[in-house]
Amino acid sequence: MRVLGVEDDPKIASFIGKGLQETGFAVDLAADGEEGLYLGQSEPYDAAIVDVMMPKRDGLRFSE
Repeated sequence: MRVLGVEDDPKIASFIGKGLQETGFAVDLAADGEEGLYLGQSEPYDAAIVDVMMPKRDGLRFSE
């Protein structure tokens, strides 16, 4: 399963990414909403974990 993680805090992003990878998920991480939206539109993902409060595009506007 391929997961997109969108988180602006590097420590939290690393923690989430490591945890998912250790349980067998393929994980791509984005540092802000714009990068996450770009990845989400250009690659197929089975799930996304998106922070609500981020710079450039918040998690509530992620799918717009």
